[in-house]
Amino acid sequence: MNRREILQAAAAVPLANLFTPFISPACAQSAWPSRNITMIVPFPAGGQADLAARPVAMALERILGKPVIVDNRAGGAGGSVGNAQAARAEPDGHTLLMTLSSLAVLPEADRLFDRPVSYEVSQFAPIARVLADPTLLAVPAAAPWKTLRDFVDDARKRPGEIPYGSSGPYGTLHVAMEMFAASAGIKLLHVPFRGAGPALTALLSNTVQAVASAPGTLRQQVDDGKMRVLANWGAARVPSFPEVPTFQELGYKDVEFYIWAGLFAQSTLPAPIMTRLREAMAQAVTAPEVTKMFAAAGSPVAYLDAPEFAKFVETDSARLIAAVKKIGKVE
Repeated sequence: MNRREILQAAAAVPLANLFTPFISPACAQSAWPSRNITMIVPFPAGGQADLAARPVAMALERILGKPVIVDNRAGGAGGSVGNAQAARAEPDGHTLLMTLSSLAVLPEADRLFDRPVSYEVSQFAPIARVLADPTLLAVPAAAPWKTLRDFVDDARKRPGEIPYGSSGPYGTLHVAMEMFAASAGIKLLHVPFRGAGPALTALLSNTVQAVASAPGTLRQQVDDGKMRVLANWGAARVPSFPEVPTFQELGYKDVEFYIWAGLFAQSTLPAPIMTRLREAMAQAVTAPEVTKMFAAAGSPVAYLDAPEFAKFVETDSARLIAAVKKIGKVE
């Protein structure tokens, strides 16, 4: 089952056949949710946030008893537009945000360029981490580079000529590639798109020659012989790509990056609704139908409840912000 089939299957499963609802005392007293829930995904369909959102939304719809609508707000800016829209939404539990690790990076990038900051991380409350995958470096199968060494050697001969795609300036894919480029002492040509999905499409059409992406968005393309994976940004090899070495194995000790996807609400969300959301997410991510979909896509569930997720976000964000400051201003 490829990624497209997984998402189609998620949309086709009758919700009544899925999960047993659970009503907590806190939720019963608050009458929440009282209408449809919107789950903002600040990227186009086809990327890691979208992969995380759709099975989870399907599960939450049955658990909470109201439609949960995935809203891909692909306004560009690495996800900043959609993140800001979620931050400004009414904190009543009817607008949620499924976003990526770039959540904390984007405000810092605005400050780096002396731009108005569109939102602050403090406006959000973490609910649950859903996925956390190390990023992989993919190139077209027809590209001349068989190894990362080949890629680096060629880039050194042609500084600024090898184009790579990203989900937008200082988004997850951009930071990962610039982290690698800085460590390798090479200069690549950044070509930003409105999300990971369009960036991957550009790679398939040879508009760009490299992209950093999560395993779940690459597996089918690699199996179909359309892409080749050269290296892995994680600290360990990925089970779904066991033959792909890590950057650290290849001598780039300071190159480590993960694309995690998690659900957030506004920081002023009432405590009873937050409790109910946490309970619902704990059920959703452990439901067999959901875990099977993620596993088939090559992105197994990496669930963390709100307290642990908040600590994870704080630690990971500090590391990424330091990386952005080290990279500096890049276009």
